[in-house]
Amino acid sequence: MTSTLLIGGSKIDVNIEAGEMNLTHPELLHWVRSAAEAVATYYGRYPVPRVLIRIIPVDGSGVGHGQTFGYDGGLIKIRVGDQAQAAELAGDWMLTHEMVHLSFPSVADEHHWIEEGIAVYVEPIARIQAKQMSAQQMWADLVRDMPKGQPQAGDRGLDHTHSWGRTYWGGALFCFVADVEIRSQTHNQKGLQDALRGILGAGGDITHDWELAKTFKIGDQATDTAVLSDLYSKWKDNPVQVDLASMWKELGIVADGKSVRFVEDAPLAAVRRAITAPHASTPTNSRAVFPSAVFAGRSITGSRSRS
Repeated sequence: MTSTLLIGGSKIDVNIEAGEMNLTHPELLHWVRSAAEAVATYYGRYPVPRVLIRIIPVDGSGVGHGQTFGYDGGLIKIRVGDQAQAAELAGDWMLTHEMVHLSFPSVADEHHWIEEGIAVYVEPIARIQAKQMSAQQMWADLVRDMPKGQPQAGDRGLDHTHSWGRTYWGGALFCFVADVEIRSQTHNQKGLQDALRGILGAGGDITHDWELAKTFKIGDQATDTAVLSDLYSKWKDNPVQVDLASMWKELGIVADGKSVRFVEDAPLAAVRRAITAPHASTPTNSRAVFPSAVFAGRSITGSRSRS
C-alpha cells in the first residue's frame, strides 16, 4: 500500500513494505513530511515534482541505510528498524540527507564528493530553518566532525581521493568554506543556499546529468561571484588543508565540552548567524507556503544511487 503526501506542488509516494513494525503508519508519514518540509524550506520548493519513498522494515531499531536514485523522477530507499520508536524518527537526519540528494544534478563518478558533501552540509541547516533542530547542535557537530574531511597522507585532491572521509566530510568542508567565502564577498547578502537554489532553478536536479564545471558556473551566477569555480580549481587536484581553528574563531564558535558557545562580537559572527537563518524569501510560517496533505490507501505495482 502506498500513501501520497503532497508538499506544495510535489507528490511524494510513500510505500511501506510488508513487515511487522513498532511504528504506526501516521508516525512514518509524519517523519517523511518533516524531512520534506525541511528540504522544501531550504530550497524554496521541493526539489522534484514527484518521488517514491520506499520504507523497508529491517531487524533492529532506528533508521538504517538510505539510497537515492534519479530514475523514474526520483526514488529513495530507506531502511527502518522494526523496533524503532517515534522519538528516534524525531531526531533522524538520514531521510533529510537523502532528500537533499534530489536537488543536485548527477555528475561524473569522480565528483561524488560534491553530491555527498552537499547532503551532509545542507541537511542540518535545512532542519534548523524548518525549526527541527538547533543551530548550537549543528555547530557542535561540525566542530567535531569537519576535521574528518581534511586531506591525509597521499591525498591527490577531491576528484582523485575517494575515501569515506574525503567523499562525505571533504565535500562538506568544500561547501562550508564556499558558504563563508560567498557571504564574505557579498557582504552577507548571499550564500551557498542561493547558489544551490540557482542550480536547482536552472533544472539541475538528480534526474539530469550535468558537467560539474557547468553546474558550479550556474551556482556562481546566482551569487554574482566565482567562488565555487575558483574553489573547485584549487581543490580538485590538490590536497588543500583548511585552517579550521581560525575559521571557528572568526565565526565566534568556541568548543565547550560536547557543545559550543558563541562569541557574538567575533569578526564573522553575522556570517555564522546568516548561514542557519531562514532565507530572505522564506516567510515566517513556511508551512503556509508548503501545504501538505495525505491520500492514504492507494495500491501500486511494484542512475546511480547516492547514500
